[in-house]
Amino acid sequence: MSKQQSVLFLMSDTGGGHRAAAEAIRAAMEDLYPLRYRYQLVDVFKDYTPFPFNQMPDFYPVWVNNSKLSWHLGYQMSNTRNRSKLILDSFQLSWRRGFVRLFEENQTDIVISVHPLFNRPAVKILNDIQQSRPPFMTVVTDLVSTHAFWYESRADVCLVPTFHAYERGLKYGMPAKKMKITGLPIHPAFVNGLVEKQIARQELGWDRNKLTVMMVSGGQGIGPVYETARAINAKNLNVHLVVVTGSNTALKQQLDAQSWNQTTTIYPFRTDMARLMAAADILVTKAGPASICEACVAGLPMIISDYIPGQEDGNVRHIVENHAGIYAPSPERVADALEEWVNEPSSVRNTYAKAAAALGRPEAAWTIGTEIHNLLNASSRPVGKVTESTLFHYSSY
Repeated sequence: MSKQQSVLFLMSDTGGGHRAAAEAIRAAMEDLYPLRYRYQLVDVFKDYTPFPFNQMPDFYPVWVNNSKLSWHLGYQMSNTRNRSKLILDSFQLSWRRGFVRLFEENQTDIVISVHPLFNRPAVKILNDIQQSRPPFMTVVTDLVSTHAFWYESRADVCLVPTFHAYERGLKYGMPAKKMKITGLPIHPAFVNGLVEKQIARQELGWDRNKLTVMMVSGGQGIGPVYETARAINAKNLNVHLVVVTGSNTALKQQLDAQSWNQTTTIYPFRTDMARLMAAADILVTKAGPASICEACVAGLPMIISDYIPGQEDGNVRHIVENHAGIYAPSPERVADALEEWVNEPSSVRNTYAKAAAALGRPEAAWTIGTEIHNLLNASSRPVGKVTESTLFHYSSY
């Protein structure tokens, strides 16, 4: 057996999507190429940046949950080609020592970044400290309204989830020949875990015949989940309401303490979202990319209840314009929309469900894993800087 090659993922737990994407790609590669590679997932903010950046995994949910306006302003002001470069270059000055240590401690054959803030600093520092650096790939984990931070033209490959993300890459100076549309990576366990609805309900102990509405709000339970659940409760609908609170223990305790007018199940963080989505009929969710892409793969119609301004603006349009769901931007409007769907013929929901399924890209993680494998084996050259002649003979947009 040939020597194992190493794959290094740069991520951070600022929101659940970055780690989830890295883990999905790793699982797909383990499926495709068993024992061929070894994998390192590094939380760059937490382990390799100085204060206050190393607090970002804890600070991020507080910021986006309690000060959306300031988050949105910061997102918009930084979202130009020149400003994004200036900001990241200034960050790179204070991150440099940590990034040098990062690459010394994590020797690798390829670097995969699934976080927008690490691309430009990492490539710059790698170019400075290694005469022949490993190939560098960006996997964009925002869906539609992607930030300029994602697109570092010195990266060797940039994989994007949608055509909109591809177009934005062109706008921000990413060469077309370096981009490919692959979809957003969904964990193979989710894809393989989708079973027939009645089987999933039986396994979960849910009523097999009652219309089931599931509410999620990301792994950290961000947004007005409590208020939305109570607004639905006030409608006295004949449904089974399922609420997944993620890691937000305070939210779960708050919901557990309430009385409910319909069958209601409150779950903490779950690792079997495929089974839950397979068992549900309608999903109420914020517009997080992972949640809505999983819902599409599961063929679940969506009521979008909330979004993080900036990176999730386009996700709402993506779902609404493709008729995979509707946008109801307040707890009361969610409850009203749900009441309409409950009272309408099931054929209406089924139309949305089919449109959602049409958007699904269940193969994305395997596609990305194949791209990584092909990049590493594109030629017999030693690991180092990638040239256009050796890179893109195997993949094109």
